[in-house]
Amino acid sequence: MSLAMTLLAEDSIPTRYSLLSRLEDRGDQDSWREFFDTYWRLIYSVALKSGLTETEAQDVVQETVISVARDIHKFKRDRALGTFKGWLCQLTRWRIGDQFRKRTRVRGNEDASVTAPPLPDPADIPDPSGIASESVWDEEWRANLLKAALENLKRRVREEHYQIFDLYMLQQKPAREVARALGVNVGLVYLVKCRMAAQLKREVRRLEGQWNQLGS
Repeated sequence: MSLAMTLLAEDSIPTRYSLLSRLEDRGDQDSWREFFDTYWRLIYSVALKSGLTETEAQDVVQETVISVARDIHKFKRDRALGTFKGWLCQLTRWRIGDQFRKRTRVRGNEDASVTAPPLPDPADIPDPSGIASESVWDEEWRANLLKAALENLKRRVREEHYQIFDLYMLQQKPAREVARALGVNVGLVYLVKCRMAAQLKREVRRLEGQWNQLGS
């Protein structure tokens, strides 16, 4: 995967607001499905890396999507909110913080059957600005864009060509080994790699263009 990740080092393209505009229509199920399919893994992974359980991380995904649905019109109007990437990061941090606060309340309620519930220790409630550091978010953002682009690409190309690309580019197996395993010519391995790498790069940039306000 490390070689493929270099595809994400390209310059961003200007934002297209068509998809953000469609999200203002909560009844546009296709657009919301595309949003969810593209970003649920990012939110979920960052929540887990922040120390939440799988169930708590699932709740963060749900609550973050609800927050986006509720406030997308505010984001579009207020340029001071910055990039969509940064805005989504902040929403995710807040929802992660909610889960830590909920965990503290539950712990206090469990103790109430024995003793009076203790006052929450402020140290147990993470500062949302300290949850999911910028470096963690950026790393997960890039990885998520790549995964989403790969899934979209996989649905559009021949199965044999995707297998070649997966073995040679993603798993980094030698070209001759890939050719022998799939019964193809080594030249085809190189050709597929070049063509699909270009397609993957375009798909990553398309996703960036849909979601990043004024670039990343």
